[in-house]
Formats: sequence, structure tokens, C-alpha cells
Amino acid sequence: MAVRRLAPQEVQPADFAFTAENLAWSQTIIAKFPEGRQASAVIPLLWRAQEQHDYWLPKAAIEYVAKMLGMASIRVLEIATFYSMFNLEPVGKYFIQLCGTSPCRLNGAEKIIKVCEERLGPQKHVTKDGNFSWLEVECLGACCNAPMVQINNDYYEDLTVESFNALLDDLAAGKPVKKGSQSGRVSSEPKTGATTLTDESLFDGSVVGQWKDRFAAEQKKLAEAAAAAEAKAKE
Repeated sequence: MAVRRLAPQEVQPADFAFTAENLAWSQTIIAKFPEGRQASAVIPLLWRAQEQHDYWLPKAAIEYVAKMLGMASIRVLEIATFYSMFNLEPVGKYFIQLCGTSPCRLNGAEKIIKVCEERLGPQKHVTKDGNFSWLEVECLGACCNAPMVQINNDYYEDLTVESFNALLDDLAAGKPVKKGSQSGRVSSEPKTGATTLTDESLFDGSVVGQWKDRFAAEQKKLAEAAAAAEAKAKE
């Protein structure tokens, strides 16, 4: 497992505090746990602190969350350094996590990596304009749509060199971008389109209607049989 350390002191902020909105949100999260179990809120609070602080977690934020939850700072530091979803050093406005495991590699991830190296520089390097940084990570669970990247909280799948370059261009220009598949694929269907559940009647409500009618008819028969049995018992 890679060693994860806090960012150098020269980039650490002097202090950290939640905004009023995030503080109110944090209090509602803490209140979900019984007395004495407030430490269970540590991960969502760290995540909200990271979101507030340009998508990376400074030492001051870790200590702030520890104090809020009545935890020793070292306990919260252990959590922040263990989970790779917490960025411990500055990242770009658009933080690219590039999947480099086998399915993505077999489908062209190396070409996407080359684009990152040529356009953005080495891993963990923030571009001069502050827009981008990138990191190769382990499987992100979108193997059917390889190669893919996660940018901040969203997935961009079925990438090619051309579509990835276009995506970077649009992000840099502040243009809206299409999340998910960049090839037009729907969800994780085969590239040629759906091959199962293609009968339109499965989705227009007619099948459900037929089932409801049959169910109602069966219930009616049962009720008639019960009434007949009750009438016979009274004879």
C-alpha cells in the first residue's frame, strides 16, 4: 500500500472552519448517531470538508473535524491517510482519476494516459492555470465502458483519444460536458445496442396491466368460492 502523507507545510492553510451551511449539515449528520457514537460521522464530515476546500483535505480540516467529534486528531488522521478518496494535497479544479487496471488497459487506457502526460504533465502535478491534475488509480468499477476516467464526482466512459481531448478542451473553456459514455452507448449495453429485454410491451405498461387483470380475476374467483362455501355451510 502506498504511503500517504499530508501536503507540505507551505501549502497548508493556517485554519479551517465549515461554512454556516456545511456546519448545519454536519450537525444533522452527527445527530443521526446515538450519544457516544458521534465518531461514526467522521467520514462524511471529512468528505464535506474536502469538497469545501477545493477538493483536498488540509491538516487544519482534519483537526477541525476531530475537535467537532471529540476525537483525537491522530485517529482522524489515520482515517484520512487510509482512504484514497481523500486528497491530501492540492488538486486541479478538475481532478482526473484515470483507471489503469486490466479492462481499461486492454481497451486503450495507455493512450489516455499519454494524453494526460502530454497535455497536463506528470501525475499529481497541477497545471499552471489550476484547472487540471491527474492520477492513475485502481479499478473504478466501470469495466464494461472502458477506458474511462472519473473527473471530480462524475464518470466519463468509452473514451478515445479524440473524445478525451475534446472533453479536456470543453472543461478548460468552461463549456458544458456530457457525463457518462462519450460514444453514445446507453448505460452498459453492448456497443451494438440492447440484445435482451427489447420487447416494447415490457415497458409500455401493458404487461403489468395484464398481470393486474389476471390477479383481480383470481381474487374474484376465490371470493366467489368462499361465498359459495359459506352459503352451503348455512344450509
